Amino acid sequence: MIEIETDVLVVGAGGAGMYAGVAAAREGARVLLADKSMVGRGGATIMAQMTVAAALGEQGPDDWTRHLADTLEAGRGLVDERLAALLCEGAVERIRELDEWKVGWARDADGRMRQVTAPGHGAPRCVYVDFLNTGPAVAQCLRRQSARTPGITKASGLSVTDLVTNDGVIAGAVGFRLEDGAAVAVAARAVVLATGGLTRLYRRNSASANMTGEGYALALRAGAELIDMEFPQFFPIGHLAPRLVGMDPIMWDPFRYKLGGRLLNAAGEEFVHRYGGEDEGRYVTTRDVISYAITKEVEAGRATEGGGVYLSFEHLGEGELREAFGPVVDRLAANGIDLTRRPIEVSPIAHYHMGGVRVDAEMSTGVPGLYAAGEAVGGASGANRLSGNAIPEALVFGETAGRHAARSAGKAGRSAWSQEAARPHLGRLAANGGRREASGGRRTAGAAGSRPVAGAALGELRAELADLMWEDVGVLRTGAGLASALDRIRALRLRLEVTPVPGEGPYPLARQDWFDLRGGLMAAESIALAALRRTESRGAHQREDYPDTDPGQARSQRVRLDPDGRLACEWMPPCPSPG
Repeated sequence: MIEIETDVLVVGAGGAGMYAGVAAAREGARVLLADKSMVGRGGATIMAQMTVAAALGEQGPDDWTRHLADTLEAGRGLVDERLAALLCEGAVERIRELDEWKVGWARDADGRMRQVTAPGHGAPRCVYVDFLNTGPAVAQCLRRQSARTPGITKASGLSVTDLVTNDGVIAGAVGFRLEDGAAVAVAARAVVLATGGLTRLYRRNSASANMTGEGYALALRAGAELIDMEFPQFFPIGHLAPRLVGMDPIMWDPFRYKLGGRLLNAAGEEFVHRYGGEDEGRYVTTRDVISYAITKEVEAGRATEGGGVYLSFEHLGEGELREAFGPVVDRLAANGIDLTRRPIEVSPIAHYHMGGVRVDAEMSTGVPGLYAAGEAVGGASGANRLSGNAIPEALVFGETAGRHAARSAGKAGRSAWSQEAARPHLGRLAANGGRREASGGRRTAGAAGSRPVAGAALGELRAELADLMWEDVGVLRTGAGLASALDRIRALRLRLEVTPVPGEGPYPLARQDWFDLRGGLMAAESIALAALRRTESRGAHQREDYPDTDPGQARSQRVRLDPDGRLACEWMPPCPSPG
């Protein structure tokens, strides 16, 4: 077993994790920056190709309070205003700090940062590097900065499987090294969860391979709570057809809101206005409304051949397209796509998660020493995330979590680590080929799906979960579908419990799949449980059997893990009105 001691352990090394690591090290803490993929090469930030919201005022009068007002309006009454204010005010400082670090924000000839108006924003406040390279540029900048910052140790290929607590205080984590399967124990005075979201759980998604929701399960098992889990966000115009190779399926957003792409059904009709949107040739309608409108058109039989709707730029000339997007037009041509001659087909795709770990304004989870950052955090977006807020959320929440985690570690003195506290988790890692002792080792005789399935293909379990999440816990939901999904998810969890943990050895990827599915199933159950209890339609949560918004449900739900291993969901007090 490999044993490591550090002040702050950051689990996940995308944009939020790297910023957390830099912030913690600036406070004088020793930092271990760990990721199951390569540090700085995984997660969602590096995949983002669009814009970053911050009220810089470079293109006209703006203020972070106006950004906050737009965020609150998009969130449909469920936004935690403390977190949203932190996000909107802090975004200005973080974007300017990245500018000092030479990220390369696009600028006008007079030197001002370029800012465009994205859906839901009342001002041009979204910066970018270029329209298809913003996320990679931010990730590269943070990789450079973390390499320059003393006190940061990087651990790529380290899979964290459990957090360790001792008398309710965070003590560190255990996991294994993907290179050879060796068990790893990390004693830490504070831990930051920057593990990203869960959209990989859905059949159609824009996520990287490691966005399976395991961070939410880590938090639950350590004693933290989740919030707003019923609100995955579906990107409305994910690419469907024709075939697109080497380009992101969510690339069409900047095309649309910069040039005014038209959404059309199979009959060539614009339709968003039928569902409460006011598109008017420009992408000004929020994502939840667009996703709902497309899904209803498909349901009504007005779908394209590929099962979506058309996104058309045929009213534009090649010169306009080239002026706006330059060589991207040639990359599209290499895929056989000429936007001046034919539309493309688009459809909603699972893209982001508004819910996550419940935190306060210091990113503390309430478990002493445990913090969360980035998309792992819930509450800042409510029922619908405002376009452009994802990367600022990673930057601002990452910096905040890292800073406060370092201060917590400094106050903690000695580590709370003990071998006794870590023993059950290390025992699970050592029990290769044997049954997992989940839920105290109990098994319900005769329960649906509890038959032994040693040797069952984990891929089949994953595919079954992805299908049921897309069909029953997707864009449009019903009580019957959610209840069925909840039963099936619980059955899958039982099946996994009696599936042997794949063994050790070089690059034990099947073992990683087992732990990913273990966390993903707990996250999926949290979504379905909260969605079944919310008997209304609000933001990204659309119930066909409850199509109206209920003012009495303008409050969040929290999910926790009971001592018996069961998930419990309960209503929280109503969100305070915006001040």
